[in-house]
Amino acid sequence: MIQTINRNKGTLLTFFVFTSMLGVLAACGSETSEYSPKPRGYNRIDLPKNKYVKLKEKAPYTFELSSYAKVRPDSSRIAEPYWFHIIYPQLKAEIQLTYKKVPNNKTFDEFIEDSHMLLNKHQERAYSIDPYTIKTPKGKTAALFELSGEVPSQFQFYISDSTRHFLRGALYFRTATKNDSLKPVIEFIKKDIIHMLNTCEWVDKVAQ
Repeated sequence: MIQTINRNKGTLLTFFVFTSMLGVLAACGSETSEYSPKPRGYNRIDLPKNKYVKLKEKAPYTFELSSYAKVRPDSSRIAEPYWFHIIYPQLKAEIQLTYKKVPNNKTFDEFIEDSHMLLNKHQERAYSIDPYTIKTPKGKTAALFELSGEVPSQFQFYISDSTRHFLRGALYFRTATKNDSLKPVIEFIKKDIIHMLNTCEWVDKVAQ
């Protein structure tokens, strides 16, 4: 009786091992597709909805900017009055604004030349620099420059009335992420910049 039970146990064990091996072989035989590496993925960037508010800071200019952005005075040693940074905290981006009063020991053409000199500093690393102009609904003309390649600033602009006010801006990112991966964010902020320019107005008397 005991021998029969042992024999049955041995038979069951052999059957289990055999069927398990068949299952493994069947699984291996069904693998007909070849392995192909997946393309490298990029971090997902969640972009907020475009909502705009009027600039609260006192300056000789005003415009509507993204409600998502924060405005900070320029704290660099060369900063002048009414220079601001428009910061997008979660996107690690900022628009640096500089303002010049015309005339201010310089002519309007000299301010334009200075802007082009700053722009050309990126020329060695830029694949291309595409300039164009827009006419705002308020009758102003703004010059814009799109830079492609691994450049520190991907978008620059200036707007002026050529007689009293000159406002220049440049977009920068505080991140090591490649510009190709940042393209959706660049396009998002570029829309904000164009909205700023379209709503830009000059303020001749700045309230204290």
